[in-house]
Amino acid sequence: MRRADRLFQIVQHLRGGRLTTAARLAETLEVSERTIYRDIADLQSTGVPIDGEAGVGYVMQDGYDLPPLMFSRDEIVALVAGARLIKAWGGAAMARGAEEALIKIEAVLPEAERARARAVSVHSYAWEMTDDLRARIDAVEAAVEDRMTLDIAYADGAGAATRRLVRPLGLWFWGKVWTLVAWCELREDFRMFRIDRIDAMEVGARFREERAKSLTAFYRKMEAEGRGG
Repeated sequence: MRRADRLFQIVQHLRGGRLTTAARLAETLEVSERTIYRDIADLQSTGVPIDGEAGVGYVMQDGYDLPPLMFSRDEIVALVAGARLIKAWGGAAMARGAEEALIKIEAVLPEAERARARAVSVHSYAWEMTDDLRARIDAVEAAVEDRMTLDIAYADGAGAATRRLVRPLGLWFWGKVWTLVAWCELREDFRMFRIDRIDAMEVGARFREERAKSLTAFYRKMEAEGRGG
């Protein structure tokens, strides 16, 4: 756990006037009590109203809340534009997640920054995206995450149909087109498949990552072939 995340968790555990010992915090966050003592001292030095002492416990005064998120103009543009692009071009679950992220980001921004987020002029509309394609993107992304093989019926650029058993490794978005990077069991090599050319797909068994068939190995092959830039 990053230190910033640990400090946030300490504040969360101390909210609401609950007396909590350093030993309990250390056990929960899987660090030493010495680390907790140091973290609490650092929080106190920045103005977080934590009272208490070693051996007794710590409590935070009621009413304290974390400061609002602060983003620069460029950061706000990047977050809002990125979420809008995913809403337009991503899978159904991705689109819902992007919408929820925008709502949460706006909710915690100060009013001036909230107005700035609403004023971002970057928009996108994907009329090519169908419900079936969005569902397929989500299914492929889930298979990548869970390391599940996929049995796909695929049509190449010339329309030739083929059946492939693949190990899905990652999704790439090329502006209107999503592709799956995978290890193809038929070709015994890496291949890229356009998601919109997958006619049918069945999820198979879980696979164990092998170094020679991993995404890292794919990147190395691309670099060796001069296509990594």
